[in-house]
Amino acid sequence: MFLGIDLGTSEVKLLLLDGSGQIVGTAGVALSLSSPQPLWSEQNPDDWWQATQAAVRQLRAVHPAAFAAVRGIGLSGQMHGAVLLDDSDAILRPAILWNDGRSHAQCEQLTAAAPRLHAIAGNLAMPGFTAPKLLWVKQHEPETFARVASVLLPKDWLRLQLTGDKVSDPSDAAGTLWLDVARRDWSDDLLAACGLTRAQMPRLVESNQASGVLKPELARAWGLGPEVVVAGGAGDNAASAIGIGATRPGDGFISLGTSGVLFVVNDRFSPNPASAVHAFCHALPTRWHQMSVMLSAASCFKWFSQLVGHDEAALLAELARNDSAVIRETGAPLFLPYLAGERTPHNDPFAPGVFHGLTAQTTRADCTYAVLEGVAFGLADGLDALRAAGTQVHQLSLVGGGSRSHFWAQLIADVLQVDIVLHTGSEAGGALGAARLGWLACGGAVDTVCTRPPVAALFSPDPQRHARLAPRLVRFRDLYRRLRGA
Repeated sequence: MFLGIDLGTSEVKLLLLDGSGQIVGTAGVALSLSSPQPLWSEQNPDDWWQATQAAVRQLRAVHPAAFAAVRGIGLSGQMHGAVLLDDSDAILRPAILWNDGRSHAQCEQLTAAAPRLHAIAGNLAMPGFTAPKLLWVKQHEPETFARVASVLLPKDWLRLQLTGDKVSDPSDAAGTLWLDVARRDWSDDLLAACGLTRAQMPRLVESNQASGVLKPELARAWGLGPEVVVAGGAGDNAASAIGIGATRPGDGFISLGTSGVLFVVNDRFSPNPASAVHAFCHALPTRWHQMSVMLSAASCFKWFSQLVGHDEAALLAELARNDSAVIRETGAPLFLPYLAGERTPHNDPFAPGVFHGLTAQTTRADCTYAVLEGVAFGLADGLDALRAAGTQVHQLSLVGGGSRSHFWAQLIADVLQVDIVLHTGSEAGGALGAARLGWLACGGAVDTVCTRPPVAALFSPDPQRHARLAPRLVRFRDLYRRLRGA
């Protein structure tokens, strides 16, 4: 048995995988965000550990025999977060998360201080990345910065609790702006630009390699054997790619979670920072990937459902009952999905969310449609940025919570003009990938472990609908430019 632990923004999710690749069971515990000031997004790492322990109790209670047979653990986690520890490994302040926008000024400072940043890290300096966060702490909380002995990414702080070891992997470390992404090693020059050294960084192992073993006292408490291997693990999107078998160049997927990600595998480091495309290491050696990221995706739909006081399933059912598609696609309001600013292609932490074109005849179903369409249009912007970098895409798997909506899947296919594939168990996402990495670290072969889950549904683009949507996409893009004053 293999256990995957996925530390998300809104939930810690655990997944049990057996030796034939079948999912035995899952468990999850919700997490909350803290936003003490505008643009701030923080969490207490201790809450991650408490949620992990609670999820373990859930999984053990339902699947005691299977859990007791676990021999490998893999980790997946939200990227870019900064967990700051002192020389006794005490947490110095709440973790600053990936969707925190406070460090926009420090991005300009880092770019000026590290002229080769884009060539080495392969990415623009953005507030979501880890390095600008540390510059912000250095300038605004100097006493805290002076005490920083270690900087860990979220999943790697969980690893510290599991094994006592400070370790990361290239896929997650690539999101710090401190990694030489082509060489898959820390860059002393980029660290120095932030007043840091290699000594404050965890050691690096590949995602599919062993990083340590579970602490003996924890193994006993969880009812496990004495030599449970903990894999290097991966950032959440690279782990999701492993979960759906995206391992070969050209394989790709869309993740509709809190954020929206379009991920394509490459066989070489292929940066395109000018379009705010991310170029990161993949979770397998000799593999990299390009990624476009929108900061709000399924979270837009969750926000709207809370705003109108109806759950998401009810809103989708209402949309299906009132589906006058042609009328809606020409007369519904436009929605800009920038509730937390935006990355690809705008790199604009101040981009606003907007409903535009409301009238007295606008219905709730119209607005539901507009939200789903706005996220699809944001993904189209990301796909254009990837294509500008030379990436060709003809089929994409769909994963994450948003993949449960077939209406949304078809809409994305029609907007992007690519086939969208749903896989059985695709909602497992990073947790399944993490479990597979645990399996690989125990000696599993990539071709055996990283198979494609069965296809549950295929959504092919409708050319007529795409033609109706094309003018709306033009107005969507123009609306952002007008609001920005460009």
